Amino acid sequence: MPRESLKSKKERTLKLIKLLEASYPHAHCALDYTNPLELLVATILSAQCTDERVNIVTKKLFRRCKSAKDYAQIPQEELEEIIHSAGFYKNKAKSLRGMGQALVERHQGKVPQALEALVKLPGVGRKTANVVLGNAFHIPTGIVVDTHVSRLSKRLGLTAASTPEKIEQDLIKLVPQEHWIQFSHWLIWHGRALCKARKAQCGLCPLVEHCPQKGL
Repeated sequence: MPRESLKSKKERTLKLIKLLEASYPHAHCALDYTNPLELLVATILSAQCTDERVNIVTKKLFRRCKSAKDYAQIPQEELEEIIHSAGFYKNKAKSLRGMGQALVERHQGKVPQALEALVKLPGVGRKTANVVLGNAFHIPTGIVVDTHVSRLSKRLGLTAASTPEKIEQDLIKLVPQEHWIQFSHWLIWHGRALCKARKAQCGLCPLVEHCPQKGL
């Protein structure tokens, strides 16, 4: 099979975007939140944990902690008990307390709206920063690459990279910036609905005509 040119891949990506947008017009972040701080906390908790479990945990957590100061001051043991079922609770509790302290000391208790500032917070990497900036502030600084996005972008022939950072850079070259925020939501929803890890339902897939892995 001949190697696809960048121009051809961009054109195919635009076709995929149109189909994804039509198929999942209501795709959105699955984490429950009402403000940027809650989304930041929920995203930190979501590492190696399902969104459903995080939403259960944050119901109690958000009642207990309503500000950055609350996260900075809550005892480690109390926080660990609240978030225990989200997994890696000791490290996540440490990150949340450090994040709260950093917000109080550096940002007047507010979540910053800059990637460079966000990734300097404890427990926050580029993926988490992209989630917060895109969904809480509607600022397209990059494309969120989770397990679904990684798997589907490879399956759709949009990247051959293996690390989230390189996958994101490949996708940024193909996806217009106005779609950066929604693109990950579309792929996540598609991955959960049809293009599943164990068996893709190609017979029902609206993207099949433009997928190099169809039927495989």
